[in-house]
Amino acid sequence: MIRHSFIALLLAAAPAALAAHLAGQSHTPPGTGVAPVSKDRLLVAPSGAAHYVVVSDSAKHGDIWRWKQADGATALRYSQSLRGWITETDTVVRYGTNGLPVALTVRGVSPNGDAAEQFALGPDGQASWSSASEKGSGKGGEAYYLSIEAPPLIASVLMERLAAAGETGVPTLPSGRAILTRASVATIAGLNGPEQLELAFVRGLGLSPSPVWLKGGQFWGSIGTISMVPAGYEAHAKRLRELQETAEADSVKSVSRRFLSDAARAPVLFDNVRLFDADGGQFLADRAVLIEGGKIKAIGAAGSLKGATGTRVIDGRGKTLVPGLWDAHRHMGGDFEFLSNLANGITSFRSPGDMIDRAVSVRARRQSGDLLVGEGWAQAIVDKKDPLAAQGSETVSSAAEAIAAVRKIKAAGLWGVKFYTSMDPAWIAPAAAEAHRLGLHVSGHVPARMRPLEAVRAGYDELTHINFVVMQLMPQSVVDKANTAARIEGPAKYARGLDLAAPEAQAMLAELKRSGTVVDPTLVVFEHALTKDGGAPDAAYAPYARVVPATLARGFNAGGHPLIENLTRDDYRASFAKLLELTGRLHRAGVPIVAGTDGEGMELVRELELYQKAGMSAAAAIQTATINVARLVGADKRTGSIAVGKEADMILVDGDPSRELGALRRIDQVVMDGTLMSGEALRTAAGYSGRPL
Repeated sequence: MIRHSFIALLLAAAPAALAAHLAGQSHTPPGTGVAPVSKDRLLVAPSGAAHYVVVSDSAKHGDIWRWKQADGATALRYSQSLRGWITETDTVVRYGTNGLPVALTVRGVSPNGDAAEQFALGPDGQASWSSASEKGSGKGGEAYYLSIEAPPLIASVLMERLAAAGETGVPTLPSGRAILTRASVATIAGLNGPEQLELAFVRGLGLSPSPVWLKGGQFWGSIGTISMVPAGYEAHAKRLRELQETAEADSVKSVSRRFLSDAARAPVLFDNVRLFDADGGQFLADRAVLIEGGKIKAIGAAGSLKGATGTRVIDGRGKTLVPGLWDAHRHMGGDFEFLSNLANGITSFRSPGDMIDRAVSVRARRQSGDLLVGEGWAQAIVDKKDPLAAQGSETVSSAAEAIAAVRKIKAAGLWGVKFYTSMDPAWIAPAAAEAHRLGLHVSGHVPARMRPLEAVRAGYDELTHINFVVMQLMPQSVVDKANTAARIEGPAKYARGLDLAAPEAQAMLAELKRSGTVVDPTLVVFEHALTKDGGAPDAAYAPYARVVPATLARGFNAGGHPLIENLTRDDYRASFAKLLELTGRLHRAGVPIVAGTDGEGMELVRELELYQKAGMSAAAAIQTATINVARLVGADKRTGSIAVGKEADMILVDGDPSRELGALRRIDQVVMDGTLMSGEALRTAAGYSGRPL
């Protein structure tokens, strides 16, 4: 999911990687025995309430209202359906004379299940708060409490305080400090004449600065792939997003140029390293690798190579040289987020769905050196015009329009097309045939009413997400609603009872092997959704909890998908165990696996650890994030492994990933296209305060 605005940071308290998948229905939270407040008991916005809408280029997704109650408290009502994932909450917040929240209550259902949240500031300045994912207390003072479950519009008061505070910023609870920096102005045609808006960036709430728009020093809206704007202003979102991306690009350009210097491309010799040979799937001790002119010039025994005068020599004792990692499921976020990718060793990526203009811009600025980003292979999403259409997709109403969308994607120079869950199954074959005629890769979510093998027979080269693979074995009632929460809840309910050695399952594996279909499991998504109780970080995020801003770290504690019917979390965990087993069986059957996160990139090593749990060796797991993805995109002759003549894309990590895959998080040096970059410097630029554990 693309996280490219302040609203995106606040739309879900769950980790960004999972927000699109975890928005839930109204269910009883585990361990409480008390159901969330139902929609019919939530507050109703009065006539005249301030009305904001949540929109993307594809559709309107929700509404937020704000008004003053008779007692002076501010009330908000939030109603949203994002591809069938439901949010229905209300919020009442009281502000003190200093403009800080002194009491807050949230009720209803959010993307994390029960949205119940309480905050109170006592007369002694002591604050306390509680929600499904955390309980805490601390000294309030002048700190502004950041709600986990309240609608994103609640941030308007904080934005106004930040606008007035200037560079000193505002301290926040539970910890941290937010600072707003003004960037540029834009004039739009308002409902009653021209209006001047001001773009600003907020730092301190996430790794990347978060853009917001102000009007007269007051919060106006937030623009991104998903935007929140005053009702009636929806048509301005696209232009404002373009202006916003231009401003962000200007900010990142100087950072990019600093890393992409001539000095950074000087020859380098890594000596005394353990080398991972991705082509052969083996670790080689005591090796030396020489890089010149952006390519790998020589590989030999430790101490056997010598570069030209001026060659930098890096002693790799106790370290391992690995091909640059690939995230095979990394949607393009903001420009600053690419820095985080590189800080985590991701030198190449496949983006399985982005807006065409964004993909074209990123490609052009990488080529010019204005943007520090790994090489990417981008797809655009095609979905049916429908309330459940994917945000940011090319929406179509017929097979002919689907074919036209495919041609548009090709004309823009993208690598492939991704079909989505609301597509009419009858449109897949003709659209896929056109994509193949044009040389495009075809992958995607499997449309509702269609099973994965039917999608493969209709032209899919790849199946995205393990839940859509297991959909082959789900009841028809689940398949028919796979464009709703059923795509999570069906596997959560039924996967635990599957016999993956049964003839139907074995036939599926055999056909996927024969057809050469690639699978992108994104297991890390489902580990969170199915196994996670709130209150502690996922295994994917725990290593980063102390090196990211506290506000972001709070999101790591969110619970997984809400429980349905009479199922328990252990039932969900049993179903996740079957998804692990299925991934292992796919690998053993010879079905190509590529490692993707559908997240921020920091989840990639956990994805590999899950593959190891599924039965892969450490070497095979690393291949899914190196040479396998290079083969998928057709670049394996020039990158994806450390071999003489190939492009110099590699990372030096502290430790031995053959024994501990977690060593891949401990990045010492990154080489991309022959450019040497310090892991520490990249982490600092990306917003991390240190190296993950």
